Amino acid sequence: MKMRRTPKLVSLGLAALLLGSTLGACGSDDDETVLHVYAAASLKTTFEQLADEFEDQHDDVEVEFNFAGSSDLVSQIQNGAGADVFASADEANMTKLVDDDLAADAPQLFATNTLIIAVPKGNPAGITSLADLAKSGVKLVVCAPEVPCGAAAGRAEAAAELDWKPVSEEASVTDVLNKVITGEADAGLVYVTDVIAAGDKVEGIAFPEAEATLNKYPIATVKGSDNEKLANAFADLVLSEKGRSILEGAGFALP
Repeated sequence: MKMRRTPKLVSLGLAALLLGSTLGACGSDDDETVLHVYAAASLKTTFEQLADEFEDQHDDVEVEFNFAGSSDLVSQIQNGAGADVFASADEANMTKLVDDDLAADAPQLFATNTLIIAVPKGNPAGITSLADLAKSGVKLVVCAPEVPCGAAAGRAEAAAELDWKPVSEEASVTDVLNKVITGEADAGLVYVTDVIAAGDKVEGIAFPEAEATLNKYPIATVKGSDNEKLANAFADLVLSEKGRSILEGAGFALP
């Protein structure tokens, strides 16, 4: 299994050292094709599994991920970032890509997800329902409204006819989960899949209004990709039986 590659900066000194050490070498990574996949933060665990599968099927190909909030990702692509594939946690941000004529093909839905209340292990604040999140003194963390998990949290708030005052609004669902894990928050609204992936680090509390928080996940290849065939192949893997099995195993529902 390859070490998962993520974008990074290298100091000039280190870069020069590395360049000097590889001059004249044969069979280097220069011949390796890098596929750039921009994916919602909630897809990290499943897409890394899919990348391992993809790399096993394609010699000399490495999948490089950019995991973040879908709104941040589509903004980066709109501003010229070199993405080959975009997988969003909602249809609204994918629509931005389509409206700007940046999608190479019609987006396809591959999964759905709903919110759940995440609390630190032991649930020290005694949270049992959405109504508890609006109580005075409860440190609630949610995603920012422009992020899919934030928009879903807003729908839950409206469905329950509540008016909560979160102590912070985060740029991604991963940031929300981390604040719950570290005890910086009494509760956070995250996806069901995030609680499953966190294992015993947090506890999950379901709520009836979760139906209002359903998010649909679409995927599309990005127009102008230098690796169009590979981008299509990665999207096909996500949509395949293997992809569906991995997603379902992580707690995603299938469309």
